Amino acid sequence: MKRLFAAIAITLAASSMAQASGVATGEQITAAISGNTVQGSMVAAGAYTEFYGADGVIKGKDYSGKWRVNGDTMCFQYGTDPEACWAVKIDGSQVTWVKDGKDDGTGTIVTGNPNNF
Repeated sequence: MKRLFAAIAITLAASSMAQASGVATGEQITAAISGNTVQGSMVAAGAYTEFYGADGVIKGKDYSGKWRVNGDTMCFQYGTDPEACWAVKIDGSQVTWVKDGKDDGTGTIVTGNPNNF
């Protein structure tokens, strides 16, 4: 019985730590991003505006790619580049992309595909 309570306590502590850090779960990422556009800026790449289709396709102004949720991260793959994944903080319509524990970019979620990508 003590082991059961210890396992429950560890699970609850891990869940609380994830919530305290503000990092979204995979389900929260999918609910917020799928079928919507995010526009913002990445530290290394600069400004972006991308539509994330429910079918896993990314559409930008002059390019496309693929996205998927893997665990509690959002992964992106463009052309022949290797897939790269970020943790995501979501606060209302605001997104922060987190790589290796550091904020790596920000964005605003816009409903649907207003740019008709």
